[in-house]
Amino acid sequence: MKMTEVKTLADQELREKLENAEAALQQMKLNHSVAPLENPSQIKAARRDIARMKTELRQRELNK
Repeated sequence: MKMTEVKTLADQELREKLENAEAALQQMKLNHSVAPLENPSQIKAARRDIARMKTELRQRELNK
């Protein structure tokens, strides 16, 4: 998810996507510890997407 996509989302929608992404990351980590993922770089990409969403939420919070 690119930063431009994140900026277009509403606050509530962004929070929901963040929650889902964090749950998916935890599941990926668990699955990877049991059996290696086909593409382990998905974990890195998920972490970065979560960071983008958290950054945007924080910026909106500070600008209010």
